[in-house]
Parts: sequence; structure tokens; C-alpha cells
Amino acid sequence: MNKKAFQDLGSVSHCHGCGPDNERGLKIKSTWDGEEAVCTWQAQPHHCGGSKDIVNGGIIASLIDCHSLNLAIARAYKNDGRPIGSTPKISCVTANLNVSYLRPTPIRFPLHLRAKITRVEGRKTWVSCTLSAEGLVCATGEVLGIRVQREDE
Repeated sequence: MNKKAFQDLGSVSHCHGCGPDNERGLKIKSTWDGEEAVCTWQAQPHHCGGSKDIVNGGIIASLIDCHSLNLAIARAYKNDGRPIGSTPKISCVTANLNVSYLRPTPIRFPLHLRAKITRVEGRKTWVSCTLSAEGLVCATGEVLGIRVQREDE
């Protein structure tokens, strides 16, 4: 499979977490690993929360949300038998996001995300995601994405 990031192939444009065109965004990069998606991301000092040593919970939620929705979008393109970013554009929005924070997430280590699709029903895609640092799972997330037709695409 193509190892180029979903975002670089045109899955999204302006999103805070994953949009390559958002100059102040997190700019995550999600790629295939078999049927799952993986991402490695490094927090910066301004991503801290509570103390300068841990990542802000909202940043963690954004990482899980965006990584998971990019997998849902990539899978929709794959199911349609066409390349990511081809027209008409496929978009997904978050219908539900549930994040469990298991331990403080250290800011100094790269964060690793792994997402897998657990169920698809029509326009709905359920995704499960883990966020790890130094081999320890720091947070997990369950995301429900809904495929939508966007007017701006």
C-alpha cells in the first residue's frame, strides 16, 4: 500500500489537527499499516497541559479524533476503489468522540497512534484508537465518524 500520508494525498485540507493547509495546526500524518492506520507525532512545549511535562488533554483528543477520521476517510476511498483525494471528495465529521485518559502523556517523547475500524454501517464508521508514548498506552479513544457531502469541496 501507499506509504504517503492520507493528509498529503488530499484526505483533508484545513483541519486544526490534520490539515496540511492549516499553518497553525498539529499537522499529523496518518499512513496505512495493513488495515490499520499509524501516526507518530511530537508535541512541542506549547502543547503542555497542567504542567510543562505533560501533553494537554485537548491536544490528545484532537490527535485521536483526526487520526481516526482520516482512517475512516481513507477506508471510504478504498471501498470506493479510488485514490484518496480524488473527486468527488469524501469527508467525514465527528458524531461522537470518547477519550479515556489512562496516564499522563509525557511531552518529551514521540506519541504513537494506532487506529482500526471496528464497524461500518452505511455512512457511519466506528474507529478505535490508542495513543502511546515509550511503549505505554496513555489514552484510548472511540470515534464515530459520519460520511458527509461538503459544499466547499
